[in-house]
Amino acid sequence: MSNSDDLDAVFRALANPVRRRLLDAMKDGPRTTGQLCEAEPSLDRCTVMQHLKALEAADLVIVRREGRERWNHLNAMPIKAVHDRWIAPYARGAVAMLADLKDRVEA
Repeated sequence: MSNSDDLDAVFRALANPVRRRLLDAMKDGPRTTGQLCEAEPSLDRCTVMQHLKALEAADLVIVRREGRERWNHLNAMPIKAVHDRWIAPYARGAVAMLADLKDRVEA
């Protein structure tokens, strides 16, 4: 899979608000699938698992099995790749414009 395909998968996964909430739930540490189901009480376990599968396919979640438990770990590297490719270049331009504005106002 190319880098462009990887980013497309990340954007598709992040497009769903349930998946974003699941990632938020894992922000402070890994969660079992049961814990994630409790975080989304309006969804059944099967639906949560489908969302986790999509996150795993986009490499946003790394799964480790410990006995009967499935631990879901947030993998922030694909989000960093999105930041580096799409956000950082635009942020640099905005910061440069603000610095230029500051210089003009102070002059």
